[in-house]
Amino acid sequence: MSRLVAFAAIQGGYKVVSQVEGELEKALESYDASTQIGFGNTAYYLPVIYSLTGMKCETLEDLKKPLDFARGLLPPHVKGANHLPYLGPLLDAGMAGLFAYEVQEAIRILNEPDFYTFTEDPDTDAGKIWVGPADDTILRKRGVEFVDGSAPGFAAVVGAAPDAETAKMIIEDYQKKSLYIFCAANHNGKTAVEQCLQAGMQIGWNTRIVPFGPDISSAIFALGFANRAAMAFGGVEPGDYRRMLMYNKNRIFAFVNALGDVGTEWAVAAAGCVNWGFPTLADTDIPEILPTGICTYEHVVANVPHDEICQRSVEVRGLKINVTEIDIPLAFGPAFEGERVRGADLHAQTGGGKTQCTELVKMADMGEIEDAKVEVVGPDITDLKEGDTFPLGIYVQIAGREFQTDFEPILERQIHHLINYIQGIMHIGQRDISWVRISKAAIEKGFSLKDIGVVLHAKFHQDFQKIVDKVQVTLYSNKEDVDKLTKRARAEYKTRDERVDNMTDEDVETFYSCTLCQSFAPSHVCSVSPERTGLCGAYNWMDCKASFEINPTGPNQPIQKGKVLDPELGRFEGVDEFIKSASKGAIESYNFYSMVNAPMTTCGCCEAIAAMLPSCNGIMTVGRDYAGETPCGMKFTTLAGVMGGGASSPGFVGHSKFNITQGKFILGDGGLLRMVWMPKILKDEIYDRLNARGKAMGVENFADMIADETVGITEEEIMPFLQEKGHPALNMEPLIA
Repeated sequence: MSRLVAFAAIQGGYKVVSQVEGELEKALESYDASTQIGFGNTAYYLPVIYSLTGMKCETLEDLKKPLDFARGLLPPHVKGANHLPYLGPLLDAGMAGLFAYEVQEAIRILNEPDFYTFTEDPDTDAGKIWVGPADDTILRKRGVEFVDGSAPGFAAVVGAAPDAETAKMIIEDYQKKSLYIFCAANHNGKTAVEQCLQAGMQIGWNTRIVPFGPDISSAIFALGFANRAAMAFGGVEPGDYRRMLMYNKNRIFAFVNALGDVGTEWAVAAAGCVNWGFPTLADTDIPEILPTGICTYEHVVANVPHDEICQRSVEVRGLKINVTEIDIPLAFGPAFEGERVRGADLHAQTGGGKTQCTELVKMADMGEIEDAKVEVVGPDITDLKEGDTFPLGIYVQIAGREFQTDFEPILERQIHHLINYIQGIMHIGQRDISWVRISKAAIEKGFSLKDIGVVLHAKFHQDFQKIVDKVQVTLYSNKEDVDKLTKRARAEYKTRDERVDNMTDEDVETFYSCTLCQSFAPSHVCSVSPERTGLCGAYNWMDCKASFEINPTGPNQPIQKGKVLDPELGRFEGVDEFIKSASKGAIESYNFYSMVNAPMTTCGCCEAIAAMLPSCNGIMTVGRDYAGETPCGMKFTTLAGVMGGGASSPGFVGHSKFNITQGKFILGDGGLLRMVWMPKILKDEIYDRLNARGKAMGVENFADMIADETVGITEEEIMPFLQEKGHPALNMEPLIA
């Protein structure tokens, strides 16, 4: 290892710590020491400091302790002669610098509360492009993608490329590989984010180009995101620094691209990232650290050409990415799923209440269809004028020796993602309420409706090789054809829904596991039954059954429920045996139908979390879309932080939105009639289902008896409302004996 790189990083550590000590001293002169600080809607305080040391920084006074800690980490300066630049002092200096950067950002947010937007999408029209640290809502939402592998890792890009086209080439290359790009710092006043905007790219969490901030200190938000993922999904305890860093090395595949001259402040940040196992690759001639040690392979790599930096970064980090080119004129990949086609960019659209847009996947006989046949029946998008609307029917016929009708909705659900993966195309909804918007840029590059069929044919073959032998796609754009397909599709949807809705847990002897989230929450095992959908909301029993048929070695494995040990609480001998094995002994038993007695484990991906409200003799639930306070005294983010990571937490349980109105929802605790509060956004979404289930349990208009935030956010505030409505929970047996 070069003496020069040690000198630069250690000098950078001293410089940054001293600078931030001065900023804190100035802040303490301007504000009271008890002034609140923090990164907004998060249960993790200043997450890098909290996760590695356990220090909870809530006030200006609290910032002294981590800065003193950082000062203590700084190693002796590099000597002029006989110096041995070991890696250890370098890593310590890097960590000291990162702690100081996080304190610096907390002070910035106090001094300039409007500097960051704290949103998923920056307000580029107003010139506010820096989003700052992600709150816990964004973490939970995006963390799912790191769990299921649709986001294999992230590239932390600091500085700027020589020009906008080079920046676009590098970042688009990462998008095609489905990685997130976390951007921070500037080089000579230029940033990669501003270059992306100059090149006509969309930025924000939805396109995976995340503009954290314009200074190197804002790179700390990327590390904070990684550490919070470890706490939220992996159950790593705050202060367990060794496990935290090893978790990141082994599970969060990230690396740094330094674009531009690397000074001492960048050098200390790069040294700090090595602690996480995150290597740095630079486009300039800087001293290298090549031997394998903390990182999987090299630690610091220099002089990487811009047209090779993406692939070289993937190789150095040890990422395994499977990318297959699809023959369409546009880029394709999950990174484009969040791209928006706004009014000024719009060429034409279908659905969205303006016209009918319907999707249907049906099984076909082998001799009935022709593989790779894609036909457009009616006008193509190239025949339309700018601003036009048109109807669209997407009819996919699939034949396969192993294909079954149960698989139709599984593949049909993929249409939403796959169309969204096309650069410049936006898809919302599914079934007969889809909405597709096509950008001017896509048309300029030669996009046609046929390209949708090309994508569906290619991806169904790639992703479902075991069951798919032939795929034929027909795209209808004449109104009469679309209406005819829609009538048929609605009949198919009704049949499918009734088949699942009418099933009970007693109807089957086999449940299914879902261990997708174990990549982040090793002890979590989700068990899915007909009346207990997966807590993420993405999998019901039929989906898991079909998934197992498609991939017998995948995350959805059959569980023989075996002897019923407690029919009221929902405890099964076969389930106990399975979860004990699948959790490697961490969890020995749980109940399907209770949140009070040994409830099912919860990971960070749940759609909603229920909690007891003892004073009301009932329960509440809150979805992750609601960021406000709740009567249990905790926001969704706090609840998820307390019980996520694969824990079974009596009094709390994660669940899907759909599960709320299923027959067995907390039946062992009294069932749905215990529900006394939920956010209005969630209540409105499932209003009709709440009333239908309430009626089945003997209570008319039950949804109107449930309080929401417009009534109150404490038990004391909502109690008069419940009494006025005669809520059934008030007359039930005590929730806690």
